[in-house]
This record gives sequence, C-alpha cells and structure tokens, in this order.
Amino acid sequence: MRVFVRLMIGIGLIASLAACAGSRAPAPDVASRPWDDGNLEVLFVGNSYSFGVPNAFKKVARKNGKRVRVDQVTRGGWTLEQHVDDGAAVRKIRERKWDVVVLQEQSRIPSMPTQRKRRMFPNVRALAAEARNCGAVPVLYQTWGRRDGDEYRKGDDFHAMTGRLREGYREAGDNAGNLPVVPVGDAWEREALSGGVEHLFQEDGSHPTKDGDALTAETFFEFLYSN
Repeated sequence: MRVFVRLMIGIGLIASLAACAGSRAPAPDVASRPWDDGNLEVLFVGNSYSFGVPNAFKKVARKNGKRVRVDQVTRGGWTLEQHVDDGAAVRKIRERKWDVVVLQEQSRIPSMPTQRKRRMFPNVRALAAEARNCGAVPVLYQTWGRRDGDEYRKGDDFHAMTGRLREGYREAGDNAGNLPVVPVGDAWEREALSGGVEHLFQEDGSHPTKDGDALTAETFFEFLYSN
C-alpha cells in the first residue's frame, strides 16, 4: 500500500502546479517576506508538538499588528512519513495559496542519524517539493529535547538531545535543498540556560504547555518577520 501511495504522490508532483488552487510563480525565500504588505498564510504539518502552535502564532501576530491565517494537518504521534502515506497533508498543501508550509517531524527521529536519513529525509523532500510547486516556502520546525533527554539513551539530557535534534533538522534542510529551519529548540535551550524550562513542559516532560506554545510561536514570528 505504501509503495502505491508514494507512486501516486510521485505522479502528482509532476502535475502539482496544475493541482494547486490558483498556482502562482515559484516561491520566494523567507528573507524576501512578500507577506509584509498583506496577509500571511501558514500551514502546519506535524503532530502533537504542533497542536497549539498555530493559534498561539496567530495571537502573537495579532498583538504585533500582523494579519495571518493559519491551518494545520496534525495527528498525535505522527511522523512525516505517515503524513506522506496518508495524503491529507498533500491535499491541504494544494488547496490554497499558502505562503509558508511548516514541516515538523516526530520528536525523536531527527535526533537519530540512521532513522532520519531513512524515515525523515525522503518525506521532507516530498512535502517540500509539493509546497514549492504550489508557490509556498517550506520551512522546518526544529523541536526541543525532552526535559530529561531521550529515555532510550543512557545518561542523556535535555541539552544533548536538543543538540542532536538541531543537527538532524539542519541536515534534513540541506538534504531537501537548503530549507530554512525555524530554531525553536534553540529558543527553548536559551530559556533553559537563563532560568529553566520546567514551565515549558507538561508533566510528561515532552509536550509543551501554553508557555511552551507561546515561546514557540514567538520564535516563528521573529523568524518569519525579522529574518
């Protein structure tokens, strides 16, 4: 089944410009910020780490006098591989003239070299190609290490895992044609160094609280409007 789905997506890429709603010229890069003079439309593709981020981002933008429209294709625990195989994210990308499509991988995969090359890289490439063909800028959402590190890695901690995730997202971005990486994990790490991150984590030591979503949203706003 997966082989069939990937074949269909591959065929779809050839004709994706026609499939996009009102397809437009190739996407600019983030630095050009064409949305400065109007509405910014952002689609988030990911899992539970992204559940509260779109609305939090919208609030930050409104507070700063910016108009944004957000939507999301987010499923708890999902990988980008599952999003590609499912097809809903691809359909949503083609549905509108998005300015930015945000791609967020499962919380551990980018931190593991073998796993990210096998499970992350090809799916980032596929979704990024869809976004670009529809005139959107694809960006990667670099997440944070778990509060106590990866439970499957002896002696691990938040900083070590965050470092591995940073490397993984950077490599994935390079692999997909220099995708911009929104350094959310770095913002969390700065917070840790300046006073701690306990307030950013839910009790499970993994998922974000409202404070965590707010810091993530502020990082997105700064990245998209200040680069």
